[in-house]
Amino acid sequence: MQKTYMQPKEAINREWFLVDATNQPLGRLASTVAKILRGKHKKTFTPHNDNGDFVIVVNADKIKLTGDKLEKKIYYNHSGYPGGLRERKAKVMKEKYPQEMVERAIKGMLPKNRLGNQIYRKLFVYKGEEHPHQAQQPKEINVLNKGGKDEEKDI
Repeated sequence: MQKTYMQPKEAINREWFLVDATNQPLGRLASTVAKILRGKHKKTFTPHNDNGDFVIVVNADKIKLTGDKLEKKIYYNHSGYPGGLRERKAKVMKEKYPQEMVERAIKGMLPKNRLGNQIYRKLFVYKGEEHPHQAQQPKEINVLNKGGKDEEKDI
């Protein structure tokens, strides 16, 4: 009988990946990044450990929303006070807060517990092309190929 392999925390090897969000659909980008953050792309995936990699997302302001989501999708925030509900359309979020829009999409695909919070801290989203993580020598990966079909590079 073969036992399931459970990777110990000491044996975790983390890498850095760079994702360019230019003309990428928000949901597809978010699901791929969440998978990498969680570590599901590795053979040594262990559900109760944070064995995922670090991810840097650049060009968050050039993300693509399909259909009429720019006009119809609404982001909600509440201050905690009566009447403190704030609504913003996706168009406003993309213009003023593109980093938050991408972060929310990715965070929504992570576990809703302490492990999820720990995983979320390995995500770095930037509005433009520049990022301060050159020293980590991130590997560039593509979410989609030019044909529009799902094709992830070997990570």
